Amino acid sequence: MPKAERTILSTRPLPAALLLEAAASGFVVNCLSFIHTEAIEDPALTQRLRFLATEPHSVVFTSMNAVEAVAAQVRQTPHWKLYCIGNTTRALAESELGLKAAATADDAAALADRIIAAGEQELLFFCGNIRRDTLPVKLRNSGIALEEITVYRTEAAPQRIGSAYDAVLFFSPSAVQSFASVNQWSPSTVYFAIGSTTAEALRSAGAHRVISADGPGKETLLRRAMDYLKNITTTDKS
Repeated sequence: MPKAERTILSTRPLPAALLLEAAASGFVVNCLSFIHTEAIEDPALTQRLRFLATEPHSVVFTSMNAVEAVAAQVRQTPHWKLYCIGNTTRALAESELGLKAAATADDAAALADRIIAAGEQELLFFCGNIRRDTLPVKLRNSGIALEEITVYRTEAAPQRIGSAYDAVLFFSPSAVQSFASVNQWSPSTVYFAIGSTTAEALRSAGAHRVISADGPGKETLLRRAMDYLKNITTTDKS
């Protein structure tokens, strides 16, 4: 195995196979969660979700956590028209809910454009207690009635990191905020974002060097970071 020369911190767990792939290429990847999420357990919410699953609705998911929370409650394939952000969330929704996505996009603004272009008038938005405004604001400004249904909670789990990494991977604005609450942004570290919304959160929080993934998905983001670090020069790092 090549000597590990570069270090990467992932702010959410990654598959073991992906970590082994990184190690074989000379990277040490540490995984440290900066947020904690849990599905809301409430009998009234469960009853509502099961009833909604029997009706035709256009619905939107922007996170895997929302998909998992809803899928755990409904007992049948819903009669829904599905919109999703990211291929990972789409794949999970299609697998867990038995639906075929009508449209997907890499970020909230692009997904809103696709929903508007589709002529939607009403949507259900399954989300967490912390969510970005981009999608709801754009849809409502276009005259689309959007009902938000909170199905999971996100809590910050800030942790101090002992040393600077060559790269840090972020998968949500919530993780960015949690990280920034107890850590400083290192000018020698490159910060990688899963999408434009997370990249915006990084820049707003003060991160110096921010790079977005070429596409959605945890694997894509890690490989983007590894490719970048392989090609970076000593001058670029200084």
